[in-house]
Amino acid sequence: MTKARKVQVSLDATPYYHCVSRCVRKAFLCGRDNHTGQDYEHRRQWIEDRLLLLAEVFAIDLCAYAVMSNHVHTVLHINAAEAHHLTDLEVCERWHRLYKGTVLTQKYARQDPMNKAEQVAVKMRIDQWRLNLFDISKFMKALNEPIARMANAEDKCTGRFWEGRFKSQALCDEAALAACMAYVDLNPIRAKMAETPETSDHTSIKQRITAAKSNQSPKNLTQFVGNPREPMPQGLPFTLKDYIELVDWTGRAIRNDKRGYIASTLPPIIDRLGIEPENWLELTRAFEKNTKTFVGSGDHIESAAFTMGYQRTPNRRRCQSLFG
Repeated sequence: MTKARKVQVSLDATPYYHCVSRCVRKAFLCGRDNHTGQDYEHRRQWIEDRLLLLAEVFAIDLCAYAVMSNHVHTVLHINAAEAHHLTDLEVCERWHRLYKGTVLTQKYARQDPMNKAEQVAVKMRIDQWRLNLFDISKFMKALNEPIARMANAEDKCTGRFWEGRFKSQALCDEAALAACMAYVDLNPIRAKMAETPETSDHTSIKQRITAAKSNQSPKNLTQFVGNPREPMPQGLPFTLKDYIELVDWTGRAIRNDKRGYIASTLPPIIDRLGIEPENWLELTRAFEKNTKTFVGSGDHIESAAFTMGYQRTPNRRRCQSLFG
């Protein structure tokens, strides 16, 4: 039985989640359909633009993403502290970037005079919006619904664009986070949509590499904070240089003409994460196939499952063999 989203997402377990939305019937509704000749490639830009906007509005950091022809991958970090530090006015202004709000919240945003009853009503509304700003379900809804409406309007039709609700996986430690990000960033290469990370359109890795060439950081993506001592800090617990080298090495190692190939010189981050090279390549080749609701070492996913009230830990043995 499918579990409620609130059971699958818990800040007490981990702030990092891998989310996937797929088009109905796995149809090519965002790219070029070779069977019909229809070209929907421009819709990938719709999705990327929307993702980057939501990263500005929500207190949810965008760690990695890849917009494919019939599905979208995101790696998200729930930043509840940011949401709680926003003023009521800032929360209101952020929410109004996506939705109209109410007559009263519009009045509040203009800072017009309000009586006490109106102030109480607005405060209740803003308190809910503050919670929404670090709610993954609200984030994914704000991503998927407008895209579906735009696509249906373009096709002059009605009905579903996305398959049901999105899929989510809890990333319980640094190794799971790194493996999932690399898997997401390398999606276009495995799908033969691109040859190198820097030419992978509509991916976070291309944005990062393009910005790095100008000695900058993409403002809408989560920043790298190096190798801090504390586990799972605010910001990605790697250096940008290490991560780009890791993705580049992984992309070369999983090429079809070099199946199972292991380079003699491994990126240092592989040693720090404690994953065997063979296991790393298997993870980044088939992350979703090899993992379930929880991803990480056996101890970490067992702890997360207990925190979320699971009686059993899904896929524990497989994760133990891959992550150690």
